[in-house]
Amino acid sequence: MEENNVYRLCERVDAKNAAAIQKELDAFSGDGTGDVIIDFADNKYISSAGLRAILVMQKKMTKGGGSQTLINVSEAVKEIFDVTGYSRFLTIE
Repeated sequence: MEENNVYRLCERVDAKNAAAIQKELDAFSGDGTGDVIIDFADNKYISSAGLRAILVMQKKMTKGGGSQTLINVSEAVKEIFDVTGYSRFLTIE
């Protein structure tokens, strides 16, 4: 895993910062043809606005032929992905 393809998510992703994070992720992922890893090691909370940012990123990567992998996802955040059904189409390690 190359360090330059890892985006480290902040502690909280909510309505206050989700748009900015989505913009950063869009720039970080380029044209969507590469492999992007989102590191949740610092993340403790993600709201529906944050879920949307992850979904938009997933769609971009799928369309571009790239991939998105989520790593170091806490049990609490993983449960949110499970309840919302996101776990069915996200790669979570």
